[in-house]
Amino acid sequence: MTTSRKSYRPVPLLGFTLLAIAAGYWSPASVFAQAQPYLALADRLDRPSDGYCIDIAGSGHWIDVSVPLSAHNCKGPGIYPDQAVRYEPVSGQVQFYQLNVCLTALGRAGRTLPQMPLLAQPCTTQGTPMPTAFASATLQAFDFRPDGRLELRGTGLCVVAGKHSDTTFSLADKWRALQMDSCAAAPTPLSVWVKPPRPAS
Repeated sequence: MTTSRKSYRPVPLLGFTLLAIAAGYWSPASVFAQAQPYLALADRLDRPSDGYCIDIAGSGHWIDVSVPLSAHNCKGPGIYPDQAVRYEPVSGQVQFYQLNVCLTALGRAGRTLPQMPLLAQPCTTQGTPMPTAFASATLQAFDFRPDGRLELRGTGLCVVAGKHSDTTFSLADKWRALQMDSCAAAPTPLSVWVKPPRPAS
């Protein structure tokens, strides 16, 4: 993946930036992290300037929701559709609102297992027909725990980034694997997420 984008126009963030500066976020890296409606790891690990955000595979005209999601360095300074999300606490959905898909734990019969990947699947609700075989509402219901971990509702399984990183098609970018794993056993730097701010309307 690269940060080169041709098919999407980044959204101006002047208002977000001024707000962040007014709140005391003086370093450019902190202003960057506060501006986007992204789901980012609280620990920036080996990306101190931008950190890691949940990301759909692809770039420009090519975005592939059939590929498992990853943790990719957060893209900016604009807002990019393959990382921009809205969190709905009642349904628990993490919605990639510009692409009409939701964070989905891969599973069977509404259940998942440790070490299973996550996908971006069509958003669905309880009591409605599933748009695909894997897009059940129970596999899209996530709760932010008090410790900052993102748990698949009532399962004890959380969204966890991989221990290792590597460059993408661009040497300037990095990615990590993303999977469900035990909340209790997940290392804090790889499993504590910052709840995304509501995107500007």
